Amino acid sequence: MSTIFFDVDTQFDFLLPAGALYVPGAERLLPALARLRDCASARGIVIVSSTDAHEEDDPEFAQWPPHCVRGTAGQQKPAETLLEPRITIPVQPGDYPVGGARQIVVEKQALDVFTNPNLPGLLEGLGVRRCVVYGVVTEYCVRCAALGLLQRGYEVEVVTDAIRSLDAAAEQRTLEEIVRAGGRLTTVAEVCGD
Repeated sequence: MSTIFFDVDTQFDFLLPAGALYVPGAERLLPALARLRDCASARGIVIVSSTDAHEEDDPEFAQWPPHCVRGTAGQQKPAETLLEPRITIPVQPGDYPVGGARQIVVEKQALDVFTNPNLPGLLEGLGVRRCVVYGVVTEYCVRCAALGLLQRGYEVEVVTDAIRSLDAAAEQRTLEEIVRAGGRLTTVAEVCGD
């Protein structure tokens, strides 16, 4: 396998207006997210999805309002982002067999998905070279994922019409930073070959 889709934090608490840490306009991403899921499914591409999985007293809540608490509705992902069969990899170090999974959900308790110690080995085991990155929030978790992948030598493409930010200027600076680091910008249509 050389390409994966890297779906960052597309969870109800971020995507929907009733969510605990709603990103304004993020619900409008759902058609693009569904299109990327369908594209991955049709091409046999694995989706690696980061998800916040916080405890009720998580230290991150000193900086951000409580959100994506494990087991709550807000922590879940919408159907537009899901493939079967799917496996979830917690933050506890371990050997998690992913053979046959079409989607691998990588839990995290911090902004940076690479705080899950299982992610580097997972990517290596999948034989990844290229990562198509999308999700929320551009200047926070998408930035951490894209730059973390680039720092580890992966080709990174950020899908600009499948991301959402809290601040347009911060999003622009983030995209420029990713391009300077060697990333490339793309669109859903380009990724899916339309």
